[in-house]
Amino acid sequence: MLAPVITVEPKAKEVKAAIELAEKNKKEVKAFKIRLGYVKAPAEDPVFNRLYDYAESEKIPVLFHTGDTAFSTGDLVLSHPLTLDRLANKREQLTIILCHFGNPWFDDVAELIYKHPNVYADISGLITPSHAYADKFMGLLAKKITEAVYYAGGAEKVIFGTDYPVTTHTEALALVNRLEIEEGDKEKILGGNAERVFRL
Repeated sequence: MLAPVITVEPKAKEVKAAIELAEKNKKEVKAFKIRLGYVKAPAEDPVFNRLYDYAESEKIPVLFHTGDTAFSTGDLVLSHPLTLDRLANKREQLTIILCHFGNPWFDDVAELIYKHPNVYADISGLITPSHAYADKFMGLLAKKITEAVYYAGGAEKVIFGTDYPVTTHTEALALVNRLEIEEGDKEKILGGNAERVFRL
């Protein structure tokens, strides 16, 4: 099953267009995405208020790029996951998903998914197998995500993802298999959580 996610740029006309597109395709659209660190606006920029209002009213999650950026020109101050803490405080009815688990700020994401009932994190785009330490890096990622699950008290807030072609399905599945958590929690990550959050 493929379901569209609408990327939203920080301009009033782009926000308006995204809302109109979602309204016309209510049954298909499952989320919005804001590319923090790539766009020159924070999550709390007033330009997004109308989008958040709509997302809350329609129960549509908003995904945020968090953590490392693919380009050296990316703004890590804007993509740091803790920049979403205030938004989560202000908008408790807004479902917020932190993409890429805020890599490399896993501990901060662990706190956010523990603290806020409306905040989740996905494990997409974490594996880049082209370097010499790829296997050791996957082990490090598995350890950090495992610790985050322990800290949060379960895996109910962790969602599977690939960010293909950055990470393949095989690589992302291998990461989940390396997590030192109960099989039931792995099943939640691999599908149950997404079904609930995206209403699939």
